[in-house]
Amino acid sequence: MPLNEHEQKILDEIERKLYEDDPRLASMVAKAVRGDSTRWKIRLAVIAFVIGAVVMFASFTSSLVVAGVGFLIMVGSAGWAAMTIRSTRPIRTGESTVDAWMGRVRRKLRRDE
Repeated sequence: MPLNEHEQKILDEIERKLYEDDPRLASMVAKAVRGDSTRWKIRLAVIAFVIGAVVMFASFTSSLVVAGVGFLIMVGSAGWAAMTIRSTRPIRTGESTVDAWMGRVRRKLRRDE
């Protein structure tokens, strides 16, 4: 039974608070919940990548169209694996990566003066 809109908002708020209060616990829970499906998706993407590579290399000299299809399979599976891996990372709160990098650069430049 799916959640109604109000229940979904409450659940999202609880999840956001968990990430803010204890990001380590939140990432452990996320890994435990998504662990099996993530491994399965990555394995499937690797298998598809290998199949695409075999198709591409086996048909490269005979048919460029089939080799192109093999290449597209490789690109698609690599993208799928990258998106799966990226979705498992915990949500960051606070300053962005660029802001953090700029802060480190500013601190370093101040020390050098």
